[in-house]
Amino acid sequence: MIAPERIQDYHIKWKHLQDAMHKSGTDGCLVASGINLFYLTGVFYSGYCYLPAEGEPWFFVKRPNGLDGDHVVYIRKPEQLPELFQEKGIPLPGKLMLEADELTYTEYTRLQNALQPKETMNATTLLRLVRRVKTPWEIEQIRLCARQHEAVYAEIPSCYRRGMTDLQLQFEIERRMRLHGSLGLFRAFGPNMDIFMGSILAGENAEAPSPFDFALGGAGMNASCPLGANGTLLTDGMAVMVDMAGNYSPYMTDMTRVYSVGTLSDDAYRAHQVSIHIHDEIARVARPGTACADLYNLSLRIATDEGLAPNFMGTKQQAKFVGHGVGLQINELPVLTPRSKEVLEEHMVFALEPKFVLPGIGAVGIENTYLVTSQGVEKLTNAPEEVIRLDA
Repeated sequence: MIAPERIQDYHIKWKHLQDAMHKSGTDGCLVASGINLFYLTGVFYSGYCYLPAEGEPWFFVKRPNGLDGDHVVYIRKPEQLPELFQEKGIPLPGKLMLEADELTYTEYTRLQNALQPKETMNATTLLRLVRRVKTPWEIEQIRLCARQHEAVYAEIPSCYRRGMTDLQLQFEIERRMRLHGSLGLFRAFGPNMDIFMGSILAGENAEAPSPFDFALGGAGMNASCPLGANGTLLTDGMAVMVDMAGNYSPYMTDMTRVYSVGTLSDDAYRAHQVSIHIHDEIARVARPGTACADLYNLSLRIATDEGLAPNFMGTKQQAKFVGHGVGLQINELPVLTPRSKEVLEEHMVFALEPKFVLPGIGAVGIENTYLVTSQGVEKLTNAPEEVIRLDA
């Protein structure tokens, strides 16, 4: 079932999870959600992956047919697990981890009742912590994604036609994304995070608050998806912020760039330059051991010193983070917030997005994806960062 050329990558992941299980005193972890199954196996399937604290994982598959390999067992329902554990010589876990934040209540209770652990712990939290640090193969996938992300952004000016709305521009960008290999699926963790391939914010729509936990909002196409482009006509003096997904491999990148229709105000260009300055300062100080809260506070301090605190990360609703981890999902750990207890570790990948909203003009500022190295951080998304005129 595991591709032979990838086995070393999965041994690294299994060991990281088992090390974390040992620290928490857990006997086994049973995974059922698609994204975590893919993380541990490289396959999306319906069923379970059971990783004991010691030994090799077992793969209990409902669908699809045709998966084979060592430790692959086909199963119809979770109630079969105890018998299969006994048949295969797998000790039943006394302390079991289940994905409490991702399974339905019915699935969670069926698994709990079937395996009868003395104690059940939350695997979602542990897996998100383990997934923060990327393996060499994961980092290579992120690099490949970044190259395609950059290639699409280079084509954005050619997507523009005078008289367009923000939605029409987004449709053209989405077409280029698919032609460059976009998976077309924007994976995010948590409820109420549905979004299709990314967001474009033009003019006053950048101020519209949203219930979604993204950096900025936007009214969206209608009340069923209140986020992003809303049909705003692109007119002279308007900033157009493009935050379209980098989903060209299983592992994502995040990048925002700003375009203009005509010339923006001096204040807009200055605020955009402040965003670039924040990136430069964080790239200068960030390294393994740096507190994520310190990076947020540095960003806010620069914005405040420049008189831009009221515009920082929104106006009517201001996001209380300035960056987030990136991987199989767009919003992984760590999160750069003022109250974060996390610190950077080597091989973490995070996106930094200090943005400013200027009433009547739109949003400015950039977002880049960074890899934490032993000596500092490496910028992975390397598209031009200045404001680019769409009608040049």
